[in-house]
Amino acid sequence: MPTRIQVVFYSMYGHMYKMAEAVAAGAREIEDTEVTLLQVAELIPDDVLLLSGARETRKAFAHVPIAEPAKLANADAIIFGTPTRFGNMCAQMRNFLDQTGPLWVNGGLVGKVGSVFTSTATQHGGQETTITSFHHTLIHHGMIIVGVPYIEQRLLNMDEISGGSPYGASTLTRGDGSRQPSENELAIARFQGMHVADIARRVSRPLG
Repeated sequence: MPTRIQVVFYSMYGHMYKMAEAVAAGAREIEDTEVTLLQVAELIPDDVLLLSGARETRKAFAHVPIAEPAKLANADAIIFGTPTRFGNMCAQMRNFLDQTGPLWVNGGLVGKVGSVFTSTATQHGGQETTITSFHHTLIHHGMIIVGVPYIEQRLLNMDEISGGSPYGASTLTRGDGSRQPSENELAIARFQGMHVADIARRVSRPLG
């Protein structure tokens, strides 16, 4: 039976979608892995999205299915992607997670692997706080948290401005959203996907 990986993200202007695609590509590098890319539902009214310019950018990933909280239990590992909102996850992701109460009651995510990646507008805009505060929810669900160890040498890159930390992959967007994920950031995201899939494969392997 393949190791089942879900990459569940929210993206407004496409940065997190690109990172999610990289994470998914990395996970697919692990043999016998089934990867599903999903997005959480939008909460912002359509007229507001239009004014912000996000309605057009969101068309690039409109084909990605909407995640259903109950179906998280079908995965061996879930890799969540959220942009930062004032050092925390976005409201769309929080709303999605707040619907996982039945899974919490039934222990549906206990022992599954969880990991998080993010984006911020600035270098110090909450990349680490967003991911580590996200971990609180995963711990309450009894999940096994996996980050990005320093064997991923791109975390040590000092030759350019780049996201990425031992807590998870990240990208910097600039305040106006004009900066796209760099190759260094995308490579870290691919490594995260591969690393999580490898750990999930080992954890989900039947004993004996």
